[in-house]
Amino acid sequence: MNSFIINGPGVLRGSITLPGDKSISHRAVILGAIAQGRTTIEGMLESEDVLSTVNALRNMGVKIVHHKEDGMVVEGVGLYGLKDPGQALNMGNSGTAMRLMAGVLVGQSFPSTLVGDDSLSQRPMARVVEPLRALGADITVQNAGYPPIQIKPVKQLRGVDYVMPVASAQVKSAFLLAALCAEGVSRVKEPTQTRDHTERMLRGFGHSISQQGDWIRVIGGMELGGAKLVVPGDLSSAAFFIVGAAIATESEIILKNVGVNPTRTGVIEILQQMGARIDCLNKKSVCGEPTADLVVSSSPLRGVKIEMHQVARAIDEFPILSIAAACARGKTTLHGAEELRVKESDRIRSIVSGLSELGISVEERADGYAVTGGEILPGEVNSLSDHRIAMAFAIAGLVVSGSICIHDTVNVRTSFPEFVELASSMGMPIQEQSGFPRE
Repeated sequence: MNSFIINGPGVLRGSITLPGDKSISHRAVILGAIAQGRTTIEGMLESEDVLSTVNALRNMGVKIVHHKEDGMVVEGVGLYGLKDPGQALNMGNSGTAMRLMAGVLVGQSFPSTLVGDDSLSQRPMARVVEPLRALGADITVQNAGYPPIQIKPVKQLRGVDYVMPVASAQVKSAFLLAALCAEGVSRVKEPTQTRDHTERMLRGFGHSISQQGDWIRVIGGMELGGAKLVVPGDLSSAAFFIVGAAIATESEIILKNVGVNPTRTGVIEILQQMGARIDCLNKKSVCGEPTADLVVSSSPLRGVKIEMHQVARAIDEFPILSIAAACARGKTTLHGAEELRVKESDRIRSIVSGLSELGISVEERADGYAVTGGEILPGEVNSLSDHRIAMAFAIAGLVVSGSICIHDTVNVRTSFPEFVELASSMGMPIQEQSGFPRE
């Protein structure tokens, strides 16, 4: 069992460029595959999650190669050019890959099956099935709403208006990808705005997707054209170092070319409300996505009430935000985040368990948590194979007088394989160890 050992306390200093955004990387290679012509993707994240998407597309006849000069090169086959893989497509640990690929596959002329690892096989997929069925897809899930997902071809998907019951960028994106193959016009409405990478990228591939009030409108049957893309640094990955620099005394870091899409910046806003010193410099737009250099320095934090409207824009960052809360003066409360229960682990329970192990007073709630700041103590935390839990509690080691050991960390490779290397380069006292499972 792989583990992280952090011998704190520590200080973060220096300037780094983060790996490419995982959400954007998935979407870039998918849209490149179903476009006509060549797409080049500079800065694409080559984590295990993204490679699950890449391998699935290769198994369906898409040529995808890595060129030293151009980055990842995708030879698109068009909307209807994918080929029957003749086998189940393994999405590994990636819920994003499974849900987005479901949207792509319901419009194809061959049957398909999507499977995943043990963790992914316990994540709910019924939420993506319903909007795809509304478009006329023949799609089923097994085992009371869990993978595998089985898809049979239909003669023609049909445009429809769909109101999403739950805010989910993955479900919305699956609907939009399926709607590309639907007859006529399709529209989708979210209860709360989620990350809009798919919409921005579709425009970059030449699609006339549009916004009509609260509705996102897609015209079916329009072929996409190849594009040249640059993937910005991943804000979700940056969040670990942002919090680390905020809580570790005398720290100051620069994170270069980070994506700051306004549908993703909830973590920055929440941390600034807590008193974190975060400056966004050199703002620009790269392939339709806003980016900036983030300058972060240590500062005293205070507890805050995280508002409902901030939840969707920071859903992946609540594990690391709980570490900021543990180091803040006073209480931090989160509600309206039931979605955390169905991530790679039950993240509410994982956060509460981990903080409790390290001596922090924390209350588990059905849809969130309440953390009272205090002294983080040395100890051991089981990440439960959840990459964001593992990295969050590793960052906690920066303020500990002693050692923290994070067990079961191999899944960090799914989203941020360079985490240990980059953390070490900024001075974090972290070591990675491999060994046998504990008894």
